[in-house]
Amino acid sequence: MAAARQAPIRVLWLTKGLGPGGAERLLVSSAAVADRERFDLRAAYLLPWKDHLVGDLVALGVPTVCLDGPREGDPRWIPRLRGLVRADRIDVVHVHSPLVAAFARPALRALRPGDRPALMGTEHNLWSSHHPATRWANRLTLPLEDATIAVSEEVRHSMPPRLAGRTEVVIHGVDVDAIAERRGEREAARAELGVPADQLLVATVANLRAQKDYPTMLQAARRMVDAGQAVHFVSVGQGPLAEALEAERNRLGLGERFRFLGYRPDPVRVLVAADVFCLSSRFEGLPIAMLEAMAAGLPVVVAAVGGIQAVVTDGREGLLVPPGDPAALAAALGTLRDPGLRSRLAAAAADRVQAFGIRRAVRRQQEIYERLAADRR
Repeated sequence: MAAARQAPIRVLWLTKGLGPGGAERLLVSSAAVADRERFDLRAAYLLPWKDHLVGDLVALGVPTVCLDGPREGDPRWIPRLRGLVRADRIDVVHVHSPLVAAFARPALRALRPGDRPALMGTEHNLWSSHHPATRWANRLTLPLEDATIAVSEEVRHSMPPRLAGRTEVVIHGVDVDAIAERRGEREAARAELGVPADQLLVATVANLRAQKDYPTMLQAARRMVDAGQAVHFVSVGQGPLAEALEAERNRLGLGERFRFLGYRPDPVRVLVAADVFCLSSRFEGLPIAMLEAMAAGLPVVVAAVGGIQAVVTDGREGLLVPPGDPAALAAALGTLRDPGLRSRLAAAAADRVQAFGIRRAVRRQQEIYERLAADRR
């Protein structure tokens, strides 16, 4: 008689929001390639207004629940989380936001043994980028996790040594093949943006927050325009600095030479239209938008911060510049007006990004889910 088939492992992804950020888009990419026979995936998020990717997850068969947290640090969402975990008999809760994790770990550990899930967390950003209170809370509560992973060595090294020692690095990535197949959309996508063929189109995908240091990119754009270079910038992203950045763009007199496109549900459509990808961040973990750009066949001009330096070698897949240096950024972008150089760097970028496919990361995460669920059951 055949052995009974084991029930799928019930995994709940928990995050602050399902907005258009890189960590959130990772969940969509992961859902697309996960083994759905072995894993029953669900998602829960706190902030109701950060729901941009809910439809994408639901379309991939991942039910989502909003815990209706008025703000990240308001603990009134915790009873709803505990009730959800009990009702759905969750085996593993995988947390993707540091402050959310700091609240969730002790709250879920306090459940009675029959209801208590295994706990796993992903560290997406350098600990130096967190608010001091968030760092303190995570120092205290992270040991409650059964497994912790970091998206890059740089992120792991930013953690306190005793916590870094128990953390595994799992390099996250993107669906390289799916993005590469869309390179043929270039002409149509560029026509949609209305950018002339003789203009160097520089694209960025980054939320409008201080971390991304848009003022440096705006000043670099102004320098290139003043030098008479045929260049056009487009930005995909949204955030609290939208009005301030548009005001700065207008103050610099850039007009249509630097366009803020706002939120786009399909940022890859903009990337395949571009000639170069740019990121002027002050700090990063492992930027998913940069990996998407490389898969789309773009050379990159990026600030030499965080996990970026483990992916891009200066002069090979792109150009690295010091953070906060508009002159260096403008000079690096200016060199890529040379189509031969762009082509050489783009080819190397497309080759390099093969090491950052999402399937490898998902496979390792699923191995951890299986181990944690076996221990729990």
